[in-house]
Amino acid sequence: MDKQMVETSNAPAAIGPYSQAIKVSGGQLVFVSGQLGIEPATGSFAGDTVEAQTERAIKNVLAIVEAAGGSKTSIIKTTVYLKDLGDFARMNEVYAWFLGEPYPARACVGGLELPRNGLVEIEAIALVGV
Repeated sequence: MDKQMVETSNAPAAIGPYSQAIKVSGGQLVFVSGQLGIEPATGSFAGDTVEAQTERAIKNVLAIVEAAGGSKTSIIKTTVYLKDLGDFARMNEVYAWFLGEPYPARACVGGLELPRNGLVEIEAIALVGV
């Protein structure tokens, strides 16, 4: 299997032993690591609300997918992790506005401790170059 690392300065750098994303299957499948709502330029959260952090997390995912040669329509599956499942409706409004129809398949898990005490983390799988 051929694995290629995807990296962009338009999303926060990995803070551990992982890649922002990995491309496989001849560069068509892209697995994007979980993205917090962190501004790449400052390393700080985009805000204290789930809406602000969701918007930034999605922008980070999109920046990585774009660096891999895709776009928002390339995203086929996401997983959303929420610190508080009570934030689901507010996260969902931002998510729907940014990603649009047809929406990717999705799972959402809540009640979690996230890195750096974030409110939301989003990972994605994209299909690019087809």
